[in-house]
Amino acid sequence: MDTISNRSYSNQTSEGYPVLHLGYADVVLLGRWNGLSNALYSLHKNSSFWVQYDNEDGPVESYTLLNGVVEMEYEGKRHLLDIGEKVDASRYEHIISFYGKTEADFLIEMSAEIFEVGFLETQILQEEADAIASVDGYTYMHSNRIKDYSIEVWKQLELPIESLSILRWGAYFHDIGKRVVPLEILNKPGKLTAEEWRIMKTHTTEGAKIMREHTVEWLADTAFIVEQHHERYDGKGYPYGLKGDEIMLESAIVSVVDAFDAMTTDRVYKKGLSIQEAVKELEDGRGTQFNPIVVDAFIEILKKNQFNWK
Repeated sequence: MDTISNRSYSNQTSEGYPVLHLGYADVVLLGRWNGLSNALYSLHKNSSFWVQYDNEDGPVESYTLLNGVVEMEYEGKRHLLDIGEKVDASRYEHIISFYGKTEADFLIEMSAEIFEVGFLETQILQEEADAIASVDGYTYMHSNRIKDYSIEVWKQLELPIESLSILRWGAYFHDIGKRVVPLEILNKPGKLTAEEWRIMKTHTTEGAKIMREHTVEWLADTAFIVEQHHERYDGKGYPYGLKGDEIMLESAIVSVVDAFDAMTTDRVYKKGLSIQEAVKELEDGRGTQFNPIVVDAFIEILKKNQFNWK
């Protein structure tokens, strides 16, 4: 067994193994053997993750199901994985998705330098998310849902795999700017005053600033999603009044999924709409508030899932 690395990891198990506590899974870095990092990936029930293989570099990357019930989806087709089944990511050109029907454990084997850099960066980003959760649990769970369904829309539209990581983190941190908004405004049960609304709207530009100045430098590439996710297709959104194709498609995807989740979630100041009522709102906003291509793709996903929503 090789040493893991000389990097410093902030979270560890009681046995001293570096660990990531994600909202949908826990990842324990077990060690390095023959240049490969080995990790235990514990996927939570009714959660999912996706794999994007980097064909150019040709690294080793495989996922072996150790226990649990998991569906794998590739190019729209799903099948249940067998216990002990090993998925070699290098054999798949497009996105692979895994859906946990129960709690499930995978053994991940991946080229060490690639895995460990990603592990360390994800640990830093998760600490950012945990800081949000500590002051606003709703935003944390909401952001997880937006990330998952934004990825599903990207897949539905068959968009380039190379841009998916940008969408993932931009969607996940789309509301990071709410860190600067006072909780009494975020959770106010009544209508916001003009001044409170002005402060609330700054979460887009403040969030983009956080992303552009982040210690994980590539996160700056996701700032446009944070900045634009409240723009409207008809130009009546904020902060810049962009319209139509001036709004990046990644931002338009987050806008639709974000609005749908907000409409269907109970908050202290409102009762959530039913799925059917929220779909009607999306249809009514198609071409005005929302990009019509994105609305159509998202509703198609809901139909495939029999209008279930996490």
